[in-house]
Amino acid sequence: MANRILVFYGSYRSDRMGIRLADYIVAGLGRRGEEVELVDAKAIGLPMLDRMYKEYPRGEAPPAMEALAKKIRAVDAFVFVAGEYNWAIQPGLKNLTDHFLEEWFWRPAAIASYSAGRLAGARSNSAWHAILAEMGMVVISSTLALGPIAQTLSPEGEPIGDGGRALEQAFARFADDLAWWTEAAKAQRERRAPPY
Repeated sequence: MANRILVFYGSYRSDRMGIRLADYIVAGLGRRGEEVELVDAKAIGLPMLDRMYKEYPRGEAPPAMEALAKKIRAVDAFVFVAGEYNWAIQPGLKNLTDHFLEEWFWRPAAIASYSAGRLAGARSNSAWHAILAEMGMVVISSTLALGPIAQTLSPEGEPIGDGGRALEQAFARFADDLAWWTEAAKAQRERRAPPY
């Protein structure tokens, strides 16, 4: 049975490079038989955080927030495609994740970072580990880090050059690691309800 996975992408820029990596991951996981969907923070357009989903009276959350909460609760795992802005995380992706809390609990998350430079979003990647763990996810140890992204993936999300070849090798381990933790978490949730 396929694992259900949401891939989150958070850039609001007009010339978005990271969408290449998001598309690559969606396609790669799909080829492995996973049921995968891209969640684009810009397309969803949640407002700057005022109230978390859980702070709305039942049935009164904005429709986009309600629909996303339902999707998050229904899946088995998450992938966060994380760009780096000024040594930090993207505000669009952080804003989207902060609208939810319990919805994330007890599922694995993977991080794929990117940047226009050679450090490949490493600082953002590292920061997201702590953030996602605090939000109740089990963050897998395998990550992807692309930089410079324009020399690694074509505009269509196809691997190019030496960076693309390295990505394809790293992706297999990344996807295997995510699948293992996803299946382990599913089995544990079936065996015993989470403690809270």
